[in-house]
Amino acid sequence: MAEVFDCSDSSQLLTGTRTARQALSRGALVVVPTDTVYGVAADAFNAEAVQRLLDAKGRGRQSPPPVLIPNAETLVALAAEVPPPLSALAEAFWPGALTIIVRANPSLSWDLGETGGTVALRIPDQPLVLELLRETGPLAVSSANRTGEPAARTATAAEEMLGDSVAVYLEAGETQGGGLASTIVDATGLTEEGGELRILRQGGVSREAIAELLPQVALED
Repeated sequence: MAEVFDCSDSSQLLTGTRTARQALSRGALVVVPTDTVYGVAADAFNAEAVQRLLDAKGRGRQSPPPVLIPNAETLVALAAEVPPPLSALAEAFWPGALTIIVRANPSLSWDLGETGGTVALRIPDQPLVLELLRETGPLAVSSANRTGEPAARTATAAEEMLGDSVAVYLEAGETQGGGLASTIVDATGLTEEGGELRILRQGGVSREAIAELLPQVALED
């Protein structure tokens, strides 16, 4: 039976985050608020937990989940390399609605699915989930809905779709991003001098803002 915690209540917040940490540590799934939509989270380094996440959403391994991280230092640890344009993106738009695909550090022992050696990273601008990330480390997180259904903007909406496939739901009210997803960029083509950046999905960070930040980088849609 899934547990639901109202995080607007300070006593439930403390109990809920503790219960969520315990659930994640044993490989269970947790629904958390982010700055865009609610997400269903799993320990990124637990392959069985990541598979549970994919199963809960009705996805295959060809759709690996993004990974939420607590800080830019974690980017350095997880990415194979961090050229200056990538650092600039992270500094300008994190925490925030920008998901950056990078080449993953080959020494990492994880299995997110068929990633082709890449990983999609983001630091969310949401205090509750950031605090959780600081305690758990990187979490594989995908929108808290069944594939093909609208992304959930409350934990209640997520529970209606995901039910008992999730152990813990952290309810923090309706997300403030208007349901707008993050912008996704492929940064694997960035170099020390500039290189190229592919915009795979338009979302919370505009193409114009990226172009203004990185005039030396060729942008592709």
